[in-house]
Amino acid sequence: MIRIEAATLEEAYLKASFELQCSVTKLETEVIQYPKKGIFGIFKKNAIIVASKNTDTDEIVQEEKQLQSSLKAVVPIATETPKEKKEIFNKVGNVLRKVTSTKKVETDFREPEEKQPLKKAKFFNKFNNTVLPTSFVKAQDEEIVEEIEDNLKDVVQTIKDEINDLFKVSCFEIDEIQISIYDESTLFIEFRGNDSALLIGKEGYRYKALSYMLFNWINAKYQLQIRLEIAEFLKNQEESVSRYLASVCEMVEKDGKAQTKILDGVLIQIALKELRDAYPTKYVAIRSTRDGLKYVIINDYHTN
Repeated sequence: MIRIEAATLEEAYLKASFELQCSVTKLETEVIQYPKKGIFGIFKKNAIIVASKNTDTDEIVQEEKQLQSSLKAVVPIATETPKEKKEIFNKVGNVLRKVTSTKKVETDFREPEEKQPLKKAKFFNKFNNTVLPTSFVKAQDEEIVEEIEDNLKDVVQTIKDEINDLFKVSCFEIDEIQISIYDESTLFIEFRGNDSALLIGKEGYRYKALSYMLFNWINAKYQLQIRLEIAEFLKNQEESVSRYLASVCEMVEKDGKAQTKILDGVLIQIALKELRDAYPTKYVAIRSTRDGLKYVIINDYHTN
């Protein structure tokens, strides 16, 4: 099992295939982080996958030979001409399109755009082939960040108005719903008031339903994540999970690996985030039982 990081998912799959010396059809992969272009390079994220070789998949001899020859050409890709690079990506893309019928691979085989980031010197910077003082470029970057923050604030206000309009017609006595920026890709939504606890429901079933509905609306329309707090329910759940994970961490320190008990709803996401923060160099992922119940595993990355 190996961990691969690349600018795009297709590059990550190609690297994994080359490292494991097998066809993409024989890869078992899991996407840890999806790539994010950001705006003008700000908030950009690389694709991160975990891959291992699936020895149970039938080998497709003809496609594998074509893919391996293409991968050998991709390795020194930095030295290729733009025309040769385009031919290589097209060739690999054609091979992978043929074999994806045996394994579903999420990828886009368009030629990657040539990006020329601004090269910053100690005192000067180039912008549109013009040498400018670094202080000027820094000011431009700050203006871009401010513009992004202003746009996000406008989105927050719009969502806040719409959610409050929705709950004005409900039978629950709640205060004005507060929404704030948690990080660059997440909103914090908080419900308080005399009847806010009723929105949690027995064993949190109403909380789960409301969280699901809000996420699907906000993520689909604004491409943002959410953290939903209702009458300190999320805070209490996080504290409960943290206490439980102390024993899990002890097992990791002792044996180098561990797994949690079955966790439900928001608990599995809280545990996943805390364990990934605690063990950034280990493989931390959600696994499901045959019955669809979920738990988190913590393990080491392997080279095979």
